[in-house]
Amino acid sequence: MEPKTESKNSGSADGASEAVRRPVSLTDEDALDAFVADADAAVVEFYTDGCGICASMEPVLGNVARELDIAVAAVNPRDDPPLVERFDVRSVPLFVLFVDGEPVARRAEGFIPGDDLTAWISEHVA
Repeated sequence: MEPKTESKNSGSADGASEAVRRPVSLTDEDALDAFVADADAAVVEFYTDGCGICASMEPVLGNVARELDIAVAAVNPRDDPPLVERFDVRSVPLFVLFVDGEPVARRAEGFIPGDDLTAWISEHVA
């Protein structure tokens, strides 16, 4: 499975660089649909600006992306209101797991530790 995460190089004191994976930022429903269609499995975080818990999940998602070699993305449903209804977004962060382009599981429990998120994904992706 090819990860669809962005890479960012950061130089260190000795001149070496290390890839840092972060969730791909999606802007709207069309971008979300294209992203999940292009991945065998993907996790999408629905977030809002100013949500501290949402922001704290970014490095966790990056770690999960590296560990499981899975595509991860984030989308703000306020930027495209039809997403709120389509995915029944009632609280954030909301994590939706897609397999073969279809949503197969969701979690909306606030902060989720990396090990728990990894186990949840592994449980649904065979």
